[in-house]
Amino acid sequence: MELQHVQPTVKTPAANFTGDVYMTPIYRGTEASRMSVSLVRFTPGARTNWHRHAVGQTLHVTEGTGLVGTRDGSVVRVRAGDTVICPPDEEHWHGAAAGTFMAHLAMLENLPDGGDPTTWLEPLPDEQYQGANCSS
Repeated sequence: MELQHVQPTVKTPAANFTGDVYMTPIYRGTEASRMSVSLVRFTPGARTNWHRHAVGQTLHVTEGTGLVGTRDGSVVRVRAGDTVICPPDEEHWHGAAAGTFMAHLAMLENLPDGGDPTTWLEPLPDEQYQGANCSS
């Protein structure tokens, strides 16, 4: 057994997020387990850029209400207790719904070679985010 103490929370880089988003690392696996887990907190209206993960990503909402969207225009409204599974290389975005905070556990696998499993893309346009809030 190994006890890992809480790591410092950091503000996420503005280059990959719209609005204020904070991340607390929970676990970074090595060797047999390459799992990475972080608690990510979004302020109302905050969201990620479009991005994809080489081996997929699982999001488990811990509080609030959020949105997760894909390139085909699908958007799901998520609430505390919901889990969303994004398959490998699916371009998507996620964040808080307008007017509410949202937090989720972001779980993914790091690459065997130690490279970054996330490819960051362009920001989600405000109009598309606003439309997602109305339609989901």
